[in-house]
Amino acid sequence: MDIEKLKAMVVKEVEARQEELIELSLRIHQNPELGFHEVKASGWLTEYLERNGFRVEKGICQLATAFKGSYGSGKPAIALLAEYDALPKLGHACGHNIISTAAVGAAVALRGAIDKVGGNVVVIGTPAEELYGGKVIMAERGAFDDLDAAMIVHPSVVDVASIQALACIGLEVEFWGKAAHAAAYPQEGVNALEAMIQAFNGINSLRQHIRERARIHGIITQGGEAPNVVPVYTAGSFLVRAEDEAYLDELKEKVLNCFNAASLATGARLEYKWADVCYAPLKTNFALAEVFSRNMEALGRNLCPALNKGFGSSDVGNVSALVPTIHPEVAIAPMDVLPHSPEFAAAAASEGGNRGLLDGAKALAMTAVDLITQPEIMGRIKEEFFAAK
Repeated sequence: MDIEKLKAMVVKEVEARQEELIELSLRIHQNPELGFHEVKASGWLTEYLERNGFRVEKGICQLATAFKGSYGSGKPAIALLAEYDALPKLGHACGHNIISTAAVGAAVALRGAIDKVGGNVVVIGTPAEELYGGKVIMAERGAFDDLDAAMIVHPSVVDVASIQALACIGLEVEFWGKAAHAAAYPQEGVNALEAMIQAFNGINSLRQHIRERARIHGIITQGGEAPNVVPVYTAGSFLVRAEDEAYLDELKEKVLNCFNAASLATGARLEYKWADVCYAPLKTNFALAEVFSRNMEALGRNLCPALNKGFGSSDVGNVSALVPTIHPEVAIAPMDVLPHSPEFAAAAASEGGNRGLLDGAKALAMTAVDLITQPEIMGRIKEEFFAAK
């Protein structure tokens, strides 16, 4: 068995399909859909897999736009994760069109290698990564059971094999006051907006005394109806992030104290609800990341050291608690282009985005070849995973 010949074969297969892969990526980009409503994207992705000989299950985990496409059988079972939801008003400003197309492109390219040496490649379509944590739900419902490794490649402004992603939970807050004429009878009112502002001020003070990599941020979604009426109702949406789940729990209590204090100070009634899903911190499997890094470098990309800034969160963290996982990034734009911006959305449909798509698919496929042909690599990956549990 010549591993390098198998890698050359999967690379050649991606290159042979580059026009159709780019077309699929751009089609998803031009038709952005929000989380749990990715009907077109999931349909196009599953159709592509079915057309290329994959066994496809749609609507898995009781989620209409989730899917699983499999080729081969037995072990090792290598999962390639696909994301395809967009951001409100910004479209694919996180480049999920590239993520999903790279996953299916790599999987289809792997068919010949699997036919020769065995193994199983599984594309798992995971809806609603932005805001709703689709993978959290899918993890609880068994979507990632019986896998040996999971990989996802994310577009970025750097090439890097491992990143840090924070634990994260959402908080919805409401204050209820008492309406009154703001000029004639202000003393009769209870100002719900003032309660929200007080809470923001408390959080701003709290930020001075939290750990460096923790984050608290939010918006006011409802602030009142008219300037001459004491606001009777306000609402806000917040995210709380931390490096680990223990500190996240501690931070949740401190954040909630800011809202309770504002309620006491103003007399406005507080109602709140923590999100049903909590994003876990990402546990990168460095043995797997090292293999991916070598393959990216073989494609001519110079990788940065592990990325320890620009912290976000991803529901891939919940997958990484169950199976050895990596979340590498591939550069599609210059460093001054910020993710979740209109400029990044444009980059996800640019020539740089297309190159990132193809290199990401190639690196995923090449890494999967290493895993299905070299049991000693899988052994190191699993040893690291179980040692960290």
